Amino acid sequence: MPSVKLYNMKANEVGTIDLPDALFNAEYNEPVIHQAIVTRLANERQGTKSTLTRSEVRGGGAKPWRQKGTGRARQGSIRSPQWVKGGVVFAPKSRDFSKKMNVKAKEVALFSALSQKIRDNEVIFIDEIKVDAPKTKEMVAFLNAFKLEKTVLMVMDNADEAVLRASANIKAISTIPACQINTYDVVKNAKIVISKTAVEQIKEVYGE
Repeated sequence: MPSVKLYNMKANEVGTIDLPDALFNAEYNEPVIHQAIVTRLANERQGTKSTLTRSEVRGGGAKPWRQKGTGRARQGSIRSPQWVKGGVVFAPKSRDFSKKMNVKAKEVALFSALSQKIRDNEVIFIDEIKVDAPKTKEMVAFLNAFKLEKTVLMVMDNADEAVLRASANIKAISTIPACQINTYDVVKNAKIVISKTAVEQIKEVYGE
């Protein structure tokens, strides 16, 4: 069971926290992580684009002109693809892009990605994610204290209104409740900030 440093919002070390190996010291599994990310992105696709083929475009039943003798190229319908307002060749149609991934594989991907982040020193554990006032400067002070210059994912045990309002105007910060932590957000963000109570909630949800 690895033990990691625990900080407060001012970047002062306030103790340590023990993490279960199964969740936070898992072996890196890139294929499963890749599968989880592809599944997430595929499930976000709407797949609603649709255009008409020549058989679906209204009109064009009569031959535009006779086959021979006009000097023009032969045409069978004004709804052929070469005509303005004609049908589309290989027209895109609405489809379902969603993919499925079993629950166990999702868990393996999540904790594999999170464990690698911890090994790369890209995870910060906070005793309590809290601000004195719901103001942007409070979160700016937090970022400056830890010298965080890239994207940050804050994993909290609950939706603290003050924290949400304080971080709303900072594009680099995204927040998520512990019960919704996922592989895509973990990999996407440069740094992960997790509260002590969020760790306990994650352990409870995943049976550790």
